[in-house]
Amino acid sequence: MIRPPARPAPAGTVYFSLLGPLTAVRDGRPLPLGPRKQRLVLATLLARPNTPVPVDVLTDAVWPDDPPRTARKNLQVYVSAARALLGSDSRDGRDRVVHGCGGYRLTIGEGELDTLRFRSLARAGRAAGERGDLRTAARLLREALDLWEGPPLNDLRDSTGVAEEAERLEARCLTVYEDWAETEIELGRAAVAVDGLRDLVERHPLRERLRVAWMNSLHQSGRQAEALAVYDDYRQLLARELGLEPSPAMAALYRAMLGRGRTARPAAAGREAAHGTALPAAPRDFTGRREELRELLALLGSPDERVVVVSGPVGSGKSALALRAAHLLDDGFPDGRFHVQVRREDGSARTPAEVLRELGRLCGVRAPGGSGVPAESAVTAASAVTAASVVAADSAVPADATVPVGPERGPAAAAVSQGAADAWQRWLSLHRALIVLDDVPDEAFVRGLLPRSGPSSVVLTARGQLAGLAPVHRIALGALADGEALELLGKLIGPGRLRTDPAAALRIVRACGALPLAVGVGGMRLAVLRHLPLAEYADRLGDPSAALDELVAGDISVRLRMASGWQDLSADDRRALGRLAGPAQEGGFTLDGAMEALGCGERAAIRTVESLIDAGAVTSPAGEVTAHAALYEVPRLLCLYAREREEGGFSPG
Repeated sequence: MIRPPARPAPAGTVYFSLLGPLTAVRDGRPLPLGPRKQRLVLATLLARPNTPVPVDVLTDAVWPDDPPRTARKNLQVYVSAARALLGSDSRDGRDRVVHGCGGYRLTIGEGELDTLRFRSLARAGRAAGERGDLRTAARLLREALDLWEGPPLNDLRDSTGVAEEAERLEARCLTVYEDWAETEIELGRAAVAVDGLRDLVERHPLRERLRVAWMNSLHQSGRQAEALAVYDDYRQLLARELGLEPSPAMAALYRAMLGRGRTARPAAAGREAAHGTALPAAPRDFTGRREELRELLALLGSPDERVVVVSGPVGSGKSALALRAAHLLDDGFPDGRFHVQVRREDGSARTPAEVLRELGRLCGVRAPGGSGVPAESAVTAASAVTAASVVAADSAVPADATVPVGPERGPAAAAVSQGAADAWQRWLSLHRALIVLDDVPDEAFVRGLLPRSGPSSVVLTARGQLAGLAPVHRIALGALADGEALELLGKLIGPGRLRTDPAAALRIVRACGALPLAVGVGGMRLAVLRHLPLAEYADRLGDPSAALDELVAGDISVRLRMASGWQDLSADDRRALGRLAGPAQEGGFTLDGAMEALGCGERAAIRTVESLIDAGAVTSPAGEVTAHAALYEVPRLLCLYAREREEGGFSPG
């Protein structure tokens, strides 16, 4: 049975449920959802509500092994059926499912989808708990759990793509159950949680937070011997299956139970003490990005969003946005906020092993053997392991096992210590921390570092889209609005000087492509060259042959930053971008223009342009348009750099 949403929807509204088998009702009557492949498409769209779902993700969900040549046409048929089922949006009459540059986006409200209602209730319950209103917290969390009918999407889990979405939803439900159980224990009502915790521990025997809550509920219910047995069983299981020990916090709880009678749950049982904060200073000249900042803060404040990708071209202010949010969220992550720079000063990527070791040092991760994640414990990073290679919560892999990685990492990256990967994942599962991984080169680098369970969150900044990561929430950054770019310039040169020639100031920021990096460098240069009229500097920047020479301030060079981004592109993408730079500089280019510049057919041109979009070198329209109607753009300064490289005028070496 599907429970109706807590907030009644208008008559005729379809209500979907994913927290169990995929079902839908309208006015209390179940609706047929069509053949299996159509249900797979619908489930994948519903699992990522109000977010673009790439066509490749939908294709993999329906045809994981060998999609037919007609896959895209078939998907269009299934999406059309979903549109007919959903109807139009009552607010504006538009289709609920639209296609844009990022894929298909399904627009749906909280009163129409159980996972959205679940998230809202869980968020409200957690907020009540943080205010100290434990009774309200317990009630709201219980209301959320009442929507959980069983293993999510259990009728479609034979599809690998849907199974991954279902596992994410189940992990979310488990986290909320743990929150609810701990709240009930703190209220002195442990008995109501004992049986449910036992059942969940049987299904997820290596989930430590569940074990801790079960121990506490038994202990508070006067069943001390059973509580101690829970710990002993878990210790033996960990040693046998993974070669690990229970966390220090759980061991301390066990010792405390040995030495006292029935008491209330100790604060933060099952979690180690917070390790503090390791963030660079907040960017003092942060300007604009109000909507993006608001969205990022809301996502990271939610108990459900674990990974957010902030993408954009070189110099678009990705790091500044991530750090601004991290500094504002000091109360939301009691176990710390940590920033790790993934690249070196010269723009080359660090090895994943270095990043893993730094995370271990900052967060106090204890690898098997009792020390922090050591240098010798990982020939390469856990992040080079695919998601499937990382030990799952219920798997049995020896602690000293190594996992092979792809040949692209070279001989020095032949294997990764499974024990180090396990130690990092176990720490994430027990702590609510915020991790910022800055300037990520590709998906393989970070897969093993992303949390598989628990309340921690990760913000990834990247030039490319990291399209191979799922499920994640994405925030794309482009150029600043003119007003925001002028505000940033004014902070650097002074508002009085800006007012002396506002027209020239506008020419400056537009010549910088309104990118925060370039506007900032130009502003720093003008702050030193106090004698230089704004109009003269605008003229210099307007000269394509001189603009990059002018955007240097001390040891900060926009050209060198562009060179770093250029090296990230494949040889084919660099060659294509060099050819597209000319038409792009003249106000953007269309698909026909790309075909002419590249000297290829329509299909090859589409693939090339979409590859550049994925790499963050080309921007596409925000709305839904056909490939032939779209106007594609390349940031002005990247155009200039690409033309330099095409003409052989600059070598970064």
